[in-house]
Amino acid sequence: MDIFASLLQGFATAVTPLNLLWAFVGCVLGTAVGVLPGIGPAVAVAMLLPITAKVDITASMIFFAGIYYGAMYGGSTTSILLNTPGETASMVTAMEGNKMAKSGRAGQALATAAIGSFVAGTIATVIVTLFAPTVADFAVKLGPPEYFLLMVLAFTTVSAVLGQSTLRGMTALFLGLALGLVGMDQISGQARYTGGVPELLDGIEIVLVAVGLFAVAEVLYAAMYEGKVVETQNKMSRVYMSRRDWKRSIPAWLRATAIGAPFGCIPAGGTEIPTFLSYAVEKKLARGEDKAEFGTTGAIEGVAGPEAANNATVTTALIPLLTLGIPTSNTTAILLGAFQNYGIQPGPQLFTNSAALVWALIASLYIGNVMLLILNLPMVKVWVQLLKIPKPQLYAGILIFATVGAYGMRQSAFDLVLLWGIGLAGVLMRRFDFPTAPVVVGMILGPLAEAQMRNAVSIGEGSFSVFVQRPVSIVLIAIIAAVLVLPRVYRWLASRKESLAAA
Repeated sequence: MDIFASLLQGFATAVTPLNLLWAFVGCVLGTAVGVLPGIGPAVAVAMLLPITAKVDITASMIFFAGIYYGAMYGGSTTSILLNTPGETASMVTAMEGNKMAKSGRAGQALATAAIGSFVAGTIATVIVTLFAPTVADFAVKLGPPEYFLLMVLAFTTVSAVLGQSTLRGMTALFLGLALGLVGMDQISGQARYTGGVPELLDGIEIVLVAVGLFAVAEVLYAAMYEGKVVETQNKMSRVYMSRRDWKRSIPAWLRATAIGAPFGCIPAGGTEIPTFLSYAVEKKLARGEDKAEFGTTGAIEGVAGPEAANNATVTTALIPLLTLGIPTSNTTAILLGAFQNYGIQPGPQLFTNSAALVWALIASLYIGNVMLLILNLPMVKVWVQLLKIPKPQLYAGILIFATVGAYGMRQSAFDLVLLWGIGLAGVLMRRFDFPTAPVVVGMILGPLAEAQMRNAVSIGEGSFSVFVQRPVSIVLIAIIAAVLVLPRVYRWLASRKESLAAA
């Protein structure tokens, strides 16, 4: 009953004209970002972080949630019509969606993607509403040892899952941890790693790192390494679904939601696994002529399932972000930075100290879902027109926007030098397949992990045995060990099996 009352209060805040306007602008901008290939929600949120610094926090977070959500809706448009997924989450959609478009069924593919996103997003938002407060209540009971190990788990999973290899992921993570140490020590007050530069005494702004690594690096990389791509667009057909399409799509949406929702809740990151898993399940369950459409003319289940799994995953990813302060993807890492920009640390106390903000944010997800369905189904032909914007002008606009926004925070020329230095480092990271998300995660969670470790050791009177004295700590250590060891054991067994088969 308390949850229902809190949600009603959240709706009362979210439906004020100003907050509705921010939600609408966020959804429109997010959809546009999703439609334009190569510009993901992480780039958009990072680019707009400095601009919203003067905006009320509730309106700002509703705005960012709209971008985060809208980009997942819009990403299917380019995947289906152009076979150009803007995000890894849309790769699986492109496999069957583009084949449907080539066979004259682009409208049906776009319709099942939009409605499936709405169904899965709404169900996942209900899960967030019901279970996030419970997780927060449990998390309040955790002490410094458990929190430190939770953050170590976040470091381990993010660096292992988001990188091409664990070594590259760990390297990026340690770079972020090093950047997080720059500035004044939280306990002793001593300056650390500032190199005598006064601007670094307050530490490196997370906004600068996010904008540099995502927006600036994305544009520079595209300009330097990506050649001119000739895109062929399939013709739009009327956006509708026949009775047979509904019959095939509804079970796929529900199955995919059941697959995607748990993946968002665990700190393992990424939409790749649930979307591929959903596609594999739909292909396995298909029978007769439905199965024959996979890989040939395009099967509607192959679009409905992955799109629903994608949206269920990104929605439930808000549970670890809001309740534990642990981001599980690029965009949630930057959203964590947005919270910190306002002096708020997501975690178990968030539901107590900033209850009005959290419930308004959750309520805005329900509203945003309806807005996005209305924006995507009737107006899909309008969004397709965005694909005609020339890439040079688009990228130039992003660079100007990012630079002005970064300078506007402190009016410091040093910040601009740092921004472009980080941008060039981001280009090198992309060039050599180093993931950028672990840098942001390490920079944000590093100082928090250091503080929790120091507190835990103080509780243990200088002994590190405090980390193995509590049941939850032991469970977390076992999970961390499993994340590090099991993938290697699995790969070794697979290679051994292959070698035996070859022999």
